[in-house]
Amino acid sequence: MTDDIQTAMSEDAIISRLQAELPHWYYEKGWIRRKIKTSGWKATLMVVNTVGHLAEKAWHHPDLTVSYAFVIVKLVTHAAKGVTEKDFALAKKIEDVVLWDAAADSAGVFEGTPDDPRFKYIKPD
Repeated sequence: MTDDIQTAMSEDAIISRLQAELPHWYYEKGWIRRKIKTSGWKATLMVVNTVGHLAEKAWHHPDLTVSYAFVIVKLVTHAAKGVTEKDFALAKKIEDVVLWDAAADSAGVFEGTPDDPRFKYIKPD
């Protein structure tokens, strides 16, 4: 792994990249963070399990705050003592998978979750 990937970024660089690349993420107290709102406990567990799977495959482990109707994901590279490329890569993968809109991205193969509050489990930002 190259040093550039492991090098902690400056606060200004982190904030600038979040605004450009991950607008629903924010920088606070040395971590990049994202609050994902859900419709309740079952949906929260689906989000937690998905984030856990992605993090384990990446061998990069976030801190999670888990509540009834939301999950807060916090990323930092402990070895670098700051936010690195690894954190941005995992944040993007979490966005791509957890917030995937099957109907919009499937060329008609999938219907996606019905537009009915009974079936929506991720609440849009």
